[in-house]
Amino acid sequence: MYNILIGGAAGQGIDTTVSILEKLLKHSGYYIYTTRDFMSRVRGGHNFSLLRFGTEVITSHSYCLDGIIALNEETIDLHKHELKEEGFILCDSSFDYPDTDSRVIKLPMNKIAKELGNGKASASVAVGVILKLFGEPFTYVEEIMADVMKKEILEVNLNAAKAGYSAVEAKFTHLEGGYKDYMLISGSEALGLGAVAGGLKFYSAYPMSPSTAVLEYLASVGRKAGIVVEQAEDEIAAVNMALGASFAGARAMTGTSGGGFCLKVEALGFSGIAEIPLVAVDVQRPGPATGLPTRTEQSDLKFVISASQGEFPRLVIALRNQEDAFYQTFRALNLAEKYQIPVILLSDQYLGDSTACVKPFDISGLKQVSHAKEAEGEYLRYRITEDGISPRLIPGVTDHIVAADSDEHDERGWITESAEVRIQMVDKRMRKLKGLIEELSEPEFMGEEHCETLLIGWGSAYGPIKEAVSLLNKNGKGSYGALVFGDIYPLPQEKLKFYAEGRTLINVEQNATGQLASLIREQTGIQCHKSILKYDGRQISGEEITKKVLEGGSR
Repeated sequence: MYNILIGGAAGQGIDTTVSILEKLLKHSGYYIYTTRDFMSRVRGGHNFSLLRFGTEVITSHSYCLDGIIALNEETIDLHKHELKEEGFILCDSSFDYPDTDSRVIKLPMNKIAKELGNGKASASVAVGVILKLFGEPFTYVEEIMADVMKKEILEVNLNAAKAGYSAVEAKFTHLEGGYKDYMLISGSEALGLGAVAGGLKFYSAYPMSPSTAVLEYLASVGRKAGIVVEQAEDEIAAVNMALGASFAGARAMTGTSGGGFCLKVEALGFSGIAEIPLVAVDVQRPGPATGLPTRTEQSDLKFVISASQGEFPRLVIALRNQEDAFYQTFRALNLAEKYQIPVILLSDQYLGDSTACVKPFDISGLKQVSHAKEAEGEYLRYRITEDGISPRLIPGVTDHIVAADSDEHDERGWITESAEVRIQMVDKRMRKLKGLIEELSEPEFMGEEHCETLLIGWGSAYGPIKEAVSLLNKNGKGSYGALVFGDIYPLPQEKLKFYAEGRTLINVEQNATGQLASLIREQTGIQCHKSILKYDGRQISGEEITKKVLEGGSR
């Protein structure tokens, strides 16, 4: 397994370089796992990506580096301490970095690029160098560059890559992997693709990092997929547009990040009382207020569980990886439709912007459900039923009058202040939870079945926790397992109660207050003994979790 860091300032072509390299390496059969760390700037600052690749499945990033591609000198200063003794540093020959470090490879990348007619092509020189260092063929470079770059700059960048390829000798052994035919996809793209498969017909959002990637992806495929994608004037308009589309019979979804979700809260309550299906995506970033716009965190869990005043059923699903993002988004659209409730999908910057290899998605067993059908006899939109699910017709395709109301209402949908009817309606809506709870997916268990220590986490902590459990069990100091939640509210409890008994519980979360541990204690009385919490805006890695566990965590 190899791990390289590509770093520089915003505007130096880091994303393009990474995109080309990961596609080329996957073409050679490697499993790819790429994470991105960038500042909230258009130009300047320090940005970097970690490209990890190998012949086994990779679930977490790592700061233990085999190589550094430094597009500016700051990258070397900030990351050289993470480089292995046998690693390398690729940089421009003009950089003021001592030649006495045997790991440094200095090449006139900027000069080569300028001589070829485009000073920005220096990053493409680095592409050629990396391919040669890892013993990869040059065969597919033109094809992949053509897929990423504009036609007018393709030739100069191709020539730059050729120059880099010729400038060095192979350093690492080429490994044979079996992932050539896998998909390479980001978490936000997988979420969007799951929505396409789930029959999404309307998506509305206002751009807000890091959720904008979902909007961009759906906009890029909207015409072909038959989806209306609307960039609204603000988040309030976006959620109300989605509710209107859903009321009119279209499968609808809206997306944002934490600050935008704050603005959608009132409309979320409207979805609850009017029983209009809605899927709402929250791609989390650190808050409160503007917080850290381009960083990651898991601090919105308790917020989305209780968002909007009053009480009504909802489902909260935390997406764990790219594969999970696809299938859970499909499922969310179905469950919102079936139970006529809001379903909230929790992603975050780490998952949304990371790319990984995924088996081609199997859609053969995926079926869209619809519960809008013609009524028999009198149409009572909010008919009191045993399971809490009432008839739902679509306006314009029925002879019945179809209406919705945000005030409390009777079975017809007429406004009421009757105490008796109020109780009946609240009870009716809450009865949906019985069926919903039966459809919950239990958290995934990993590790030693009879472990002494159990890690507990949710969402995008899945990959780092999985790697940590593997590392801890190889360490030989105790036995370890983990439960990682996807469905998180209502809280599935069967596996939790089974595995928690008699074990030391350590919750691992990207927030300051241990929100999942608090929810577990509230719902089950089960107390986590220790915590590993990280909330600096950077994702915890499997190696960090392993170190913290062995150090004892915190109480």
